[in-house]
Amino acid sequence: MSGANGSATGAARIEILRAQLRAEAAVEPPAVATSPAAKHTQIIAIYGKGGIGKSFTLANLSYMMAQQGRKVLLIGCDPKSDTTSLLFGGRACPTIIETSSRKKLAGEQVAIGDVCFKRDGVFAMELGGPEVGRGCGGRGIIHGFETLEKLGFHDWGFDYVLLDFLGDVVCGGFGLPIARDMCQKVIVVGSNDLQSLYVANNVCSAVEYFRKLGGNVGVAGLVINKDDGTGEAQAFAQAAGIPVLASIPAHEDIRRKSASYEIIGKPGGPWGPLFAQLAENVAAAPPVRPKPLTQDALLGLFASDVTGRNVVLEPATEFDMVGRHGAVKKSLEVVYDTV
Repeated sequence: MSGANGSATGAARIEILRAQLRAEAAVEPPAVATSPAAKHTQIIAIYGKGGIGKSFTLANLSYMMAQQGRKVLLIGCDPKSDTTSLLFGGRACPTIIETSSRKKLAGEQVAIGDVCFKRDGVFAMELGGPEVGRGCGGRGIIHGFETLEKLGFHDWGFDYVLLDFLGDVVCGGFGLPIARDMCQKVIVVGSNDLQSLYVANNVCSAVEYFRKLGGNVGVAGLVINKDDGTGEAQAFAQAAGIPVLASIPAHEDIRRKSASYEIIGKPGGPWGPLFAQLAENVAAAPPVRPKPLTQDALLGLFASDVTGRNVVLEPATEFDMVGRHGAVKKSLEVVYDTV
């Protein structure tokens, strides 16, 4: 009898499952969505030589974007943690790495309010880095982004996320946005000097390298800072096939206000139109594949008396190294008699 009861119970269960499947199949699928697509965040990585003015450019650019009604997040990815200092009037912003370490020791979780701060509509944070001589800055960047992901970075509803990276450090952590397609486009900040354009060219080379490996990041353009009108940066942009998004002049008023942590990218101010146009150009510029220059082509943008490219390489001799002509030494090679 138990066998018969078991078979009956099994058959009943099968019938219940069939009824559930019929009920699910009878439900009409939802209508095709016709509403506008969800907000698409532009993530833009900004690179440049240390001290070239990335933080100055980004603080004023992000401020202007916010005044134009855009929701902007500025993330400092430089171990110096100075990206947000201009935005916050010189005040230091607690970094993600520093806060994460402190919270971990206390057995607490990092909250958004611990590391993200805002001013006049601009949201900002610093990834930070290890103390001098105590760790790898690139690894710190990777750890910082891991923390951001835990905080829900990919679900945040920003129009623009601006990442400030040190361009003359070539380790993997600083190349993360390009190598892993974490941003859609790159902006380089340079000036009319060889070193800053050397860094800008390296960034273009990195972008092109990862494009050949199947990456999708492109260069949106060059911002020329402290432009003295000599034209080398403009010539570089043309040779590399990227547009100039803005030329910020080498003006005493800009230097003085920047040194006193004053935002100049304000609507109605004398430099407002410059940063308003930069904001529009940054938003609209498509990511393009750059054409990195060879070292000789890069040197060719400058006068030979500036770069010394007419110098001839003279090979050193043994006499140069030891102060005498060495005797010919017998070879220690074993030579076997041939049979």
